[in-house]
Amino acid sequence: MDKKQPHPLFKLATELGPLLVFFFVNAKFNLFAATGAFMVAVIVAIIASYVVTKHVPIMAIVTAAVVLVFGTLTLVLHDETFIKMKPTIVYALFAGVLGGGLLFGRSFIAILFDQVFNLTPEGWRKLTLRWALFFAAMAVLNEAVWRTQSTEFWVSFKVFGMIPLTMAFAMLQMPLAKRYAAEPTTLDKSAADEGDVSGR
Repeated sequence: MDKKQPHPLFKLATELGPLLVFFFVNAKFNLFAATGAFMVAVIVAIIASYVVTKHVPIMAIVTAAVVLVFGTLTLVLHDETFIKMKPTIVYALFAGVLGGGLLFGRSFIAILFDQVFNLTPEGWRKLTLRWALFFAAMAVLNEAVWRTQSTEFWVSFKVFGMIPLTMAFAMLQMPLAKRYAAEPTTLDKSAADEGDVSGR
């Protein structure tokens, strides 16, 4: 489980870089050219992440897979609908996985976010529920925006709206992470029961 921790700026670049490529290519050309560039940029980001850290977060892998599938459909069928629905599918998938896990007493948020925190079972449960609801809300929001606004507005919102909203929501979870931080003496047990929020 030894994973190199990349510089925060590198992590930001691999996450935000493809979106900026998508935005600028769309502004210069059109959505279809931007979609192709976005797909290439996502692959480059995945490769760069693996080369530097020898590890790729599961969230990045899932997102890249959806980008490639829906991006290909967009280009082959020449239909903007598919790439516009991509965020909806990704957010709904994450919400479903997190919410479904909770129904079975499991929290997959540690896996999804590469285990950023060490929390108590109650902390994992609350954090997972919050992110599940957030992802569900973002799926609905993306649908509302792309169905009612212009393509240019949607592209701008995707880059300069969704990312800030996600970062702001993540920051708002810091008090919860501190409140339910696992004591050092319980970390070994938490590691053994990682993801279990049933309180056993």
